[in-house]
Amino acid sequence: MSANNQTTVVEFFLLGFRNLHAFKFLLFSLLLLVYVVSLGGNLLIITLVLFSSLLRSPMYFFLSHLSFCDTVFTTNILPNMLQVILQEGSRLSIVGCITQYHVFGFSATTESFLLTVMSYDRYLAICNPLRYTAMMNSSLQVLLVSSSWFLSFVITLTSLLLICRLQFCGPNVIDHFFCDVAPLLELSCSDTSTIKIEIYVCSIPIVLFPFLFIMGSYISIFLSILRISTTSGRQKAFSTCSSHLTVVSLYYGTLFAVYVVPTSVSSLNLNKILSLLYTVVTPMFNPIVYSLRNQEIKSAFQEKTLDLSLLRCYHSVVLRSLAQSNPCSFL
Repeated sequence: MSANNQTTVVEFFLLGFRNLHAFKFLLFSLLLLVYVVSLGGNLLIITLVLFSSLLRSPMYFFLSHLSFCDTVFTTNILPNMLQVILQEGSRLSIVGCITQYHVFGFSATTESFLLTVMSYDRYLAICNPLRYTAMMNSSLQVLLVSSSWFLSFVITLTSLLLICRLQFCGPNVIDHFFCDVAPLLELSCSDTSTIKIEIYVCSIPIVLFPFLFIMGSYISIFLSILRISTTSGRQKAFSTCSSHLTVVSLYYGTLFAVYVVPTSVSSLNLNKILSLLYTVVTPMFNPIVYSLRNQEIKSAFQEKTLDLSLLRCYHSVVLRSLAQSNPCSFL
């Protein structure tokens, strides 16, 4: 095609779920509920970790960053997805689309690194319990978390710079509910071979190495648990890492399924469903899993709820006393 016949694309059109228009209000309500639950649960964990004295261990420090990452992750995808569902499609500028993909990649990469850091924390806690406090000090905690965020930014920045150089001069319809990298490359009229190579290369430190490290950590953890002589001791040791193991299984299970399933037309709807799992459902389940399976979080929540009730009771008593002593002050 000659340059004169090419039309420069300035925006994309997200199709969303084409075959579910008859159920769009039901789907909209369901996903809105999921978003509210996810946002509320993750913000609750962040608040409890910040203000509760019961949640001062390294595990909860890492968990608060994971919850913040999940909040960014879902907020980047879900509000626009709700608009796509309600309007049966939505237009998004090229800059907005690339920005959404970058934030998605940045938060997903950070979550992968944070899950790796949390597995290392569980490894030290179970395999080296006597040295755990000395090794996992506050300096190391900050270093591990800051490294996760910084490395994620650097790695995804490379992809961002390469994608910003792409030109779009053909179709502008994306058969998805968010701007993923695959449809962007398909719609580009530029040479995308460099970006494809970069994606494969970056998947090694982003997905493969963290996954192998987590698996190695849990093999060591399980071997250490099996060496514990008492049944109660084994149960207690396993309970300290069961929540994290559940979250890891949900995250990597759905992530692998999305990018292993071929992106043919017949599997496109399946790909969207799997994408829903790791972009929407998994971030919602993370705080639920940690809340239901963790007694310390339950205790911290009960403590703060009791403090709030006492504070309201105190304010009520003070206001009632003031009203009785000087009724005219409220006129």
